[in-house]
Amino acid sequence: MLKGIYSAASAMVAGLNRQAVISHNIDNLETPGFKEILVSMDDYLETEVQEKSLLNGTASSQAFLDNAGINKLRRLGSVGLGVMTTPETSNFEQGSLQITNEPLDLAIEGAGFFRVQTPDGVRYTRDGRLLRDASGTLVTIDGYQVLDKNGSPITLGEGLIEIGPDGTISVAEKAAGQIDLVAFTDPETELTRDLPNTFTAAGTPTSTEVGSIHQGVLETANVDTARLMTQMISTTRAYEAAAQLLKNEDDLLGKAIASLGNF
Repeated sequence: MLKGIYSAASAMVAGLNRQAVISHNIDNLETPGFKEILVSMDDYLETEVQEKSLLNGTASSQAFLDNAGINKLRRLGSVGLGVMTTPETSNFEQGSLQITNEPLDLAIEGAGFFRVQTPDGVRYTRDGRLLRDASGTLVTIDGYQVLDKNGSPITLGEGLIEIGPDGTISVAEKAAGQIDLVAFTDPETELTRDLPNTFTAAGTPTSTEVGSIHQGVLETANVDTARLMTQMISTTRAYEAAAQLLKNEDDLLGKAIASLGNF
């Protein structure tokens, strides 16, 4: 009976965790460069189910078999004690490209990330909403400095800004630096989600195969709205079913305890 309570409670906790992830994905539907967070369900714990294998015979022969270790517990299988959410992973698939015609809106087509400097160190992002701050430094919408090939901030003067597919920048037809576009061979394992819409890496970029930059374009979030809504509905129904199971198990446990009081 307690196993049923554990199973129902773990399913409710897992449902809450998954609902939080789905809600976070929905909140970022309009965030350029956002990469969907993925979680799935896995077994929480399992307990062994065993029975003692008894042989027919006299009491004396049975005692002999017991002492000889012949009558041991026989494994029938295992019973799950519920579910849990697996560790979060990120979906790095390409989002669609949306034309904005803003000179400092940049989208990466293919593999790659912008390298930016934050108060906590270097981070990587595909959010291309860039700005020129009061001092002329190229920054992200969150105020992080965009780094060049030398790992230095980029300063832009006044004039027409043109940015090439390889990140080279010219202002008023004069060279103004090159955005550092970096890539990772296996971003799913090499990158960890950190600040809002940025990632951190334990090591340096591991791939030279980078995509190209499009000026006046933004990459939209790679989130499927219809699929998210379906997941939210199914998660809500699963949570409600687990809550009902928990109530039923609690009622049965209460009746069992009350029945014991009659003996």
